[in-house]
Amino acid sequence: MSIDLANQIVTGILTGLVYSLMALGLSVIFGVVRVVNFAHGEMTALAMYAAWALATWLDLDPLLGMPLIALVMFGCGYLLQRGLIDSFIAKPEHMQFILLVSLAIIMVNGSLLAFGPDAHGVQVSYGFDTYEMGPLLVDKVRLLAAAASLAFSLALMVFFRRSKTGKAIRACADNLVGARVIGLDVRRLYAVTFGIGTACVGAAGALLSMLIDVMPPTGPELTLLAFIIVIVGGLGSMTGALLGGVLIGVSEVLAGYFLMPSMKSMFSFAILIVVLVARPQGLLGGRK
Repeated sequence: MSIDLANQIVTGILTGLVYSLMALGLSVIFGVVRVVNFAHGEMTALAMYAAWALATWLDLDPLLGMPLIALVMFGCGYLLQRGLIDSFIAKPEHMQFILLVSLAIIMVNGSLLAFGPDAHGVQVSYGFDTYEMGPLLVDKVRLLAAAASLAFSLALMVFFRRSKTGKAIRACADNLVGARVIGLDVRRLYAVTFGIGTACVGAAGALLSMLIDVMPPTGPELTLLAFIIVIVGGLGSMTGALLGGVLIGVSEVLAGYFLMPSMKSMFSFAILIVVLVARPQGLLGGRK
């Protein structure tokens, strides 16, 4: 393997870890609430705009702004679930689809009105710095973003496995009737779960703002990317979202290395088709 190819693979892994955090929110929401958030990418784009605004107006590094954006997005997700989506939980899936697609369209057009059609990106002072690791040159921005994504993801997994609230949420996901029988407040836990999934979006959006520019069409593109990742990894599986994100990140850089960057979506969809044919439940489907 050439050094150049190895560098590209490392870049894909680091970028994929940030993708994983975004997809993790989608997987968490579906795994517990059983609602597919078709506005997921649009929420990510809003978080990217928030990171850009903080960096532009307050000179705040997205890494430092990430906790604040994640917290605000948690609150927005919680209120959105309690105030609107909760009333659609028991309704047919096509009504949930229409609701969330409508929200997505509102977000896209709202961002167009607020920020215009131009691309916005965050330029940090260390944007061109690299770390030399043996023969490899690792981009500092991607390394820090990947490390932050991984730390956030691991903290979330620990929360679900160790905390009382996390165990209650898992109980709702595993046995909804049993959770209600033992007296768990399912509506509140659903809202907390939706808030957590939206917080993942906020954190991922803050980190993605350092890697790619954001404009109104970015939202739908990220929604599609998140769906590819969670379907490849296994819808509802947290570890599957991490694996799927890394695979898609590597596939994108390999497409750019061997062919051309514009063909990266073709590689992603090719992986999706192979997984759907060989293992419809996803690579880690059925695991949490």
